[in-house]
Amino acid sequence: MRIGEVAEKAGVSVRALRYYEEHGLLQASRTPGGQRHYPDTAVSRVRLIQQLYAAGLPSRVVREVLPCVDTGEASPDLLDQLVSERARIDLRITDLLAVRDRLDDVIDVTRNPDARCTYS
Repeated sequence: MRIGEVAEKAGVSVRALRYYEEHGLLQASRTPGGQRHYPDTAVSRVRLIQQLYAAGLPSRVVREVLPCVDTGEASPDLLDQLVSERARIDLRITDLLAVRDRLDDVIDVTRNPDARCTYS
């Protein structure tokens, strides 16, 4: 697949793909004319990279995780780090759910002025 096709299907910019390639997160072969050619798996790989970044993992950790996805193997240190990252994400989810509940309460009070706000 050409770089534009991968970018469109994955919903990212061409620039992002070049960044991922520069940082060893994504690999492409080159045609004799110098154009990048990505394997069919590139779109799902890019989506995974995006999810890992969205979860707050830094580039360094993402770079370490991707080979584990490919091989199913991780060092004990990396496994400990991933467990820690998962706990951090769980805490973030809990915090986001609490914020959502507060917003629901504000929405309810706004729609029904006679209701009482349960959060102060």
